[in-house]
Amino acid sequence: MALEMRVLKRDEWDAWFDQLELAFGGVSEVAQVRELYRSLTEPERSLGVWDGEDCVGSASAFTFRVSVPGGALVPAAGVTMVGVSPTHRRRGVLSSMMRRLLDDVRAAGEPLAVLTASDPAIYGRFGFGTATYAMALEIDTTRVRLSVPPEADGVRVRRVDVDKSLADCERVYAELVTRRPGMPARQPGWERYPLSDPPEDRGGASPLRCVVAEGPDGEVAGYARYRVKPEWDHSGSQGKVEVVDLDALDPAATAALWRYLFGIDLTWTVRAARRPVDDPVLHLVSDVRRSKPSLRDSLHVRLVDVAAALAGRTYGAAVDVVLEVEDAFCPWNGGRWRLVADGAGSAACTRTEEPADLALSVRDLGSAYLGGITLTSLAAAGRVRELRPGTLARASRAFAGDVAPWLSHGF
Repeated sequence: MALEMRVLKRDEWDAWFDQLELAFGGVSEVAQVRELYRSLTEPERSLGVWDGEDCVGSASAFTFRVSVPGGALVPAAGVTMVGVSPTHRRRGVLSSMMRRLLDDVRAAGEPLAVLTASDPAIYGRFGFGTATYAMALEIDTTRVRLSVPPEADGVRVRRVDVDKSLADCERVYAELVTRRPGMPARQPGWERYPLSDPPEDRGGASPLRCVVAEGPDGEVAGYARYRVKPEWDHSGSQGKVEVVDLDALDPAATAALWRYLFGIDLTWTVRAARRPVDDPVLHLVSDVRRSKPSLRDSLHVRLVDVAAALAGRTYGAAVDVVLEVEDAFCPWNGGRWRLVADGAGSAACTRTEEPADLALSVRDLGSAYLGGITLTSLAAAGRVRELRPGTLARASRAFAGDVAPWLSHGF
């Protein structure tokens, strides 16, 4: 029987999500998480592949706006919930779904598609490049001390109800989005995503807790959400603090929140799984080694419309460069593009027949797009070729950002 790919109907969601769970190992999500994903799913942007009555493939996209260098919010499709049944691998199911998704993204006028990859090796062939990394920390607070600025003493840290504090926390988050590339602006409904806290997923830790940092004016300038995991052995307590979110608008609030987390009674380790690679805490701790920083890939970016994407961000220096872009999967992007930017916010990208200065794939252009991975580092790996001497360094400086891009939460 021929396979059929079609847009998801609302009454098909359970069968569709069941197959996704099967593709990811067959462990069912707890009811709270399942219902959250049901509420966030956009059926009109979701695809199912059916073999008769059986769903054997799934893919979807969320409607996002993602911050880019300069603070603009660029429309982006958050590709998600991609899975293929083990019985239907190597039959072109994934390629067919990605073909349809990216065609739909282009038709919707969204310059970008983004995703987090369960297996990063899969998505490079579809033009997605790793654009952000996340840093994990495991800080031994018995041996690591904090050095905080004097202004932190003027910050009041106060415990608050997780739900009742949501509006204040969201205001802080919204202000931070334009400061750091890679952060998705919260669409309606997504404000609940960070609060998901099913007991089954806590691993023995406490329910989610929240503190806010208030400046001298009484305004909330930051917040931290965390859990405490009590542990004991023959020598006494070995408790751990598990940081879920920590966002702050200024250095004083940032330092005050970390100091609070370091000082929770009966805990000797602070863990944070998803932090920016340039997190200020690296400059507050007395010993980075005993903070055990480690990296993993996070947001993968795919330029669906090269011209609109490159014109949608700003550049750190003036640049006039012709890029030869290779894009086999979305051939409308292939060819030469002239990027002209004044370094002050104005940028334009147009088709050209002029000789190329640099040659690269759309995948590597996606990696460099948010400013965290330099064109020079990609060139050192043979991923970018300099065709006109002197153009690589200038273009790399223009693309680079002042802060590391960061995906603040998964999807």
